[in-house]
Amino acid sequence: MSLSLYPEGSLCPCGSNKPYSNCCLPIHTDHKNAVVPEQLMRARYCAHVLKLPDFVISTYHPSCSAESEREGIIESINLDWIKLEVLDTPTPQDTEGFVEFKAYLQDEDTIQCMHERSRFVKENGLWYYIDGAFPEEPTVSEPQKPHAAAPKVGRNDPCPCGSGKKYKKCCG
Repeated sequence: MSLSLYPEGSLCPCGSNKPYSNCCLPIHTDHKNAVVPEQLMRARYCAHVLKLPDFVISTYHPSCSAESEREGIIESINLDWIKLEVLDTPTPQDTEGFVEFKAYLQDEDTIQCMHERSRFVKENGLWYYIDGAFPEEPTVSEPQKPHAAAPKVGRNDPCPCGSGKKYKKCCG
């Protein structure tokens, strides 16, 4: 999709609730407009939605050799990206920053989620995506039922098994 074809005044696909023209468009037209890693990450997600592979490739750190991975990047861009949720954006250090996010995509009848903590580096005044880690998702376990203490049975009490005998002569 050409940047000029995106409807004027439409909200940015990155989920910022800002118009695209005031959010990711300035970064798509000039990479240096991303002054913090979150802006670049949002613009990269938006580039997936708008099918802008050249922007995604050009914002990888040069050491990643993204051009040689163009085919795989285009496959990723051609997925049906539906939502971005930014989870954490710690203040970047001088030349390194992180953004944790979840990006959702529609795959046939299911919605899938990619959860990543992306690392960005700043070089020559520009932020670049360099790599990411996939945080461990907490496992959901069955809630533990409170364990009720068994009632204390005396030796001469009736046996709880229902035999009619004294506990000491039955199960005790």
